[in-house]
This record gives sequence, C-alpha cells and structure tokens, in this order.
Amino acid sequence: MINDHTSASPAQLAWRKFRRNKGAVVGLIILSLALLIAVLGALVRPDSSKDANSQNLSLSRKNVNFSVEVLKVRKNVESSTSPVWSRFFFGGEVPLYREIALHSYEIVGDSVFGYTYGGQMDIKGLPFKYLLADVLWPIDLTQVGELALNQSITDLQGVTHYLSREEMQAEVREKAIYTKRFLLGTDKFGRDMLSRLMAGTIVSLSVGLISVLISLILGIGLGAMAGYFGGWVDDLITWLINVVWSIPTLLLVIAITFALGKGFVQVFIAVGLTMWVEVARVVRGQVLSLRNMEYIEAARALGYSHTRIIYRHVIPNILGPVIVISAANFASAILLEAGLSFLGIGAQIPMASWGQMIKEHYAYITTDMAYLAILPGLCIVVLVLAFMLIGSGLRDSMDTRAAG
Repeated sequence: MINDHTSASPAQLAWRKFRRNKGAVVGLIILSLALLIAVLGALVRPDSSKDANSQNLSLSRKNVNFSVEVLKVRKNVESSTSPVWSRFFFGGEVPLYREIALHSYEIVGDSVFGYTYGGQMDIKGLPFKYLLADVLWPIDLTQVGELALNQSITDLQGVTHYLSREEMQAEVREKAIYTKRFLLGTDKFGRDMLSRLMAGTIVSLSVGLISVLISLILGIGLGAMAGYFGGWVDDLITWLINVVWSIPTLLLVIAITFALGKGFVQVFIAVGLTMWVEVARVVRGQVLSLRNMEYIEAARALGYSHTRIIYRHVIPNILGPVIVISAANFASAILLEAGLSFLGIGAQIPMASWGQMIKEHYAYITTDMAYLAILPGLCIVVLVLAFMLIGSGLRDSMDTRAAG
C-alpha cells in the first residue's frame, strides 16, 4: 500500500498537520469571523453609520440588552442611493433620519407630540411636537417662492397621490416609531457598544496587515541582502539591525508617531518601521544557511543575476519561518495600535479603536459599568490569542523534523 504522504506536496502535508492542531483551528475560526465583520463593515453592524458614531446623550451608559422606543424624524437632506460597496470596510451610510428616544408620545390630528427619554424610564425629558409630514418627508426645496412639504407618494404604477391624515398617522406608527435594542448597551456618548466593537475590528486588522507588509518588505529585502552578499554589506545591515533592536519598541513607535503626527495612517507606518528588524534577523540567518547550497551555486554558474537568484531561488525557500514570525508580528501590531490609541496618539476620534474605547471608559472599571472597558480589552485579548494560536500551529506544521 502506497503511503499517502508520498503523493502529497509539502503544502498539503503542512495543512494536514495544521488541521490536527485544535488550538490553531480555533484561532483560524476566530480570525475568519473577525475578517468577515471587518470586510462587511456597516452591512452587518446594528449602527450602519460611518464609524458607528450615531450619538444620543440621553441614552448614555445603558446596560446590556437595553431597549427604548425611538421616533425617526426625516432630515432635510436629499436622499441618494449609495452603492453597496460603499458600506464595506471603513464605509458607512449617511443617516437620513434623526432618532429621538421617547418617554411617551401621542398622535393627534396632524401632529405627534410627547416627551423625550430623560435618562430613566420614569423621567420625562424635553417636550417635543412635530407635524406628521415633517416626520415622514424632508422639506421640498425645489419649490419656487415658498417651502412646501412633499406629502405625496408614488405607487407601483407610477401614479402620484397625496396621503390623508389617517394614512399619515398609520405611516408614522408603522415606519417612524420602533423599539431600538442595544444588545451590549451603550457607551458614555450613547453609541451602540456592539457596533463600536465591530467597527474597531477593521482598525486593528488593517493596522496589523499593513504594518506586517511594511516589515516584510524591509525585513526580507535587507535580511536577504545581508545574508547573500556578506562582507561589508552584512556588517552594515547587521549594525543597523542591532541599533534598532536595542531601542525599546514602544518608545521607538511613539517617537516615530510624534515625528509623523497623530493619525491612523501614521500608526501603521510607525509600527511597520519598528517590526522589520526581527524579520531581517530571521531572513539573514536562513539565507546564510542557503547561499552555498548546490542549486544556488548552479544558478550562479548559469550566469543568473544576483537579484534573480535572491527573489527566485532564495526567498521562496525561507518563507516558512517568515510566515510564522509574521503571525506573531500581527499580534504585536494589534497590541501596539491599542496602546497608542489608549495614549491618544493612535487612531483619532470618531474612528472606533479598541484602545481608545478603553481609554474613554477605564474610569468605570470599579463600577457596575466596568464592561465598557472590559469588552474592548477582551476583543484585543481574543484577537491576539487567535494570532498566537495560528502562529504556533504554523510553526508545528512547517517543522519538517516533526512526524507527519
């Protein structure tokens, strides 16, 4: 009987070993779910606005599974049909309605009136009164001479007619008043906590991804040159690696961030510029062990250029350790981004960042609202743990000395 391993490629064998590692599979599932949330963006968040930044101070710091009746009042802005792809990743919808949390309300005649939510169900807020037409439609600014309210609707046959008072009352009850539920409560600005946590996923993953790509470009390029050419090139690059390596990572990131300025883009540039040294050290050591191999000598004898030998024959054979270290660097980048955002020099408001969310709510850690700081911290822990499990699984699956 032919051994199944003899017909399988190294990649297939590595995948089989990876699948047998339960921790790595769990990490891959967590990462896949996080990627799905990040890619779909506003399409899957309860709050579909950009950065999940719909604020309502009367709903500040509400508990888990809190619900309240809400009146949607149409804003006086033109509605435009945005493409679906504009809500992916960092995108979001422009709210066409202003939401008013209700304590009580009545619909009488051509108006809806009552009291806003005052922070507790037994506390009345400010009184309000709106015409039903103002609730349902924006002001028609196309009328010449005076502002008119557009109270018309168009049916499926394209026939336009005007709603009666009773029809408008039914429209308001059916479409403009609904119960809004916050599964994880709200933050101190009255924003949906679940939506903010989901919006923070794309920030952490994008910083990690771009930082790792920057570190790979610099680390593989410099490490391969040092290991392949040796001599003064190796001495110079090794000296640069040791200098950067001797500086504490967080201090170096903060220094680069201050030099480049605050902001989301500056964060992943700063993190990427500090993570390349570890990649370069690993790549240099791997290339040193390969540069005198027979197939490298054969490539030189055939007259291939150094660039072709490095990128076509050397780098493809050292990708295993690089992939493993990239998983660990991804986790480190997420932690660094969270730390910078906590210090106020990372992603800036209103962008949702888990580190920034911890900063906004750490004062509640000794109260019954401690989950406002614990939840984003838990998200960081889970995502970092997922990458560490994946990195451990990749290391074991790519270890050729281990049994298959």
